[in-house]
Amino acid sequence: MAAITAAMVKELRETSGAGMMDCKAALEANDGNIEAAVDWLRKKGLSKAAKKSGRVAAEGLIGLKVDGKKGVLVEVNSETDFVARNDAFQALVRSIATVAHSAGSDVEKISNASHPAGGTVAEAIQNAIATIGENMTLRRAADVTVSEGVVGAYLHTSIADGLGKIGVLVGLKSSGKADELAALGRQIAMHVAATNPLALDASGLDPATVAREKAVLADKNAGKPANVLEKIIESGLKTYYKEVCLLEQAYIHDPSKTVGQAVKDAAGKVGAPVELTAFVRYALGEGIEKQESDFAAEVAAASGVKA
Repeated sequence: MAAITAAMVKELRETSGAGMMDCKAALEANDGNIEAAVDWLRKKGLSKAAKKSGRVAAEGLIGLKVDGKKGVLVEVNSETDFVARNDAFQALVRSIATVAHSAGSDVEKISNASHPAGGTVAEAIQNAIATIGENMTLRRAADVTVSEGVVGAYLHTSIADGLGKIGVLVGLKSSGKADELAALGRQIAMHVAATNPLALDASGLDPATVAREKAVLADKNAGKPANVLEKIIESGLKTYYKEVCLLEQAYIHDPSKTVGQAVKDAAGKVGAPVELTAFVRYALGEGIEKQESDFAAEVAAASGVKA
């Protein structure tokens, strides 16, 4: 039997798009013959992944995993919402979230980490592509950790346990009652899902974002004396911060308070001071440029009739 080298596996992976372990098995089954290995993979439906890798995957699911003082979000994309309701795809997203809880938020590290079913996460995704028949990608991941306290979580448009379309994590640092903190964390996470803040406070905003807001305010008030314009911009930024900074936003569960005030007031019920340390909000497909299609034209083209 021919010795199977890493270079041979790499060549077959690039040719077929199949997972590393599948390529190794194909080469072993065909005495190192690349062409025969490609045919072997095709017969098993494992080379289909390569043909699908160029398709836009903007649907899918947000996976959430919270355990102890750490929570993680992952976004795994598919081409259609139909696949998001596939049990195999849901199991894949859950398993990736579980791996990410240990591996961290680096996508490459998660992809190369061991998958519970064997092989790597990247190979599990490739196998799912070949089996389900759609392109899929692990797009991103994020985690929130607290030294003491809880990580609150919320999934909006949840379709199954730990899976949904919008996922939020909130870090609450406190030595207080864990059950009360968890309830507060969920409430704040719901607020984040609804309002989509840009940062925890003004110091966390991108300087370029603040500069753009200043420029807008300056343009709106062009022609005013410099000292007046400075005060207008300062006042306008304060209003802007109330809109986009989580701690300064009006709390949706009690609009008479800001989120920061609500957190401070919770100390009595929790039994200790509470600090909101971080948050992450993922909305499925945000920022992905989706391909628009004319479904009627596609059907007509497939039937050979002009639309």
